[in-house]
Amino acid sequence: MTEQQFNAFCAGLPATAHVVQWRGAQVWKVGGKVFAIGRWPGGAPGITFKVTPLSFEMLKDQPGLRPAPYLASRGMSWIQHYAAPGLTDAELQDRIRQSHRIVAQGLSRKQRAELGILEPGPGGAE
Repeated sequence: MTEQQFNAFCAGLPATAHVVQWRGAQVWKVGGKVFAIGRWPGGAPGITFKVTPLSFEMLKDQPGLRPAPYLASRGMSWIQHYAAPGLTDAELQDRIRQSHRIVAQGLSRKQRAELGILEPGPGGAE
């Protein structure tokens, strides 16, 4: 996934905001909370996303993936796609979408309502 593809995909998710920080990293947030980080040092992607604890255990040792530097060392469930074979673009998009959902679910109901991202509760109503 190129930097342009990453940014376009993240921009298409609900209620997102983009900043460039941490020495040029493309940082995507929902409700002020980070859900994806992309860097392309030397052309190779380093795309970081939040996962569930179970997904973290499943992904952390796969070739091309690793616990995200800094974030995972502090006990957080973040994975970084950094080399081949890693994830396909479709798998990476799915993981970023899930990361967005995980982070958004961590926001207060009021924040989610203000952002227009309330998910329906059981039976389709909240």
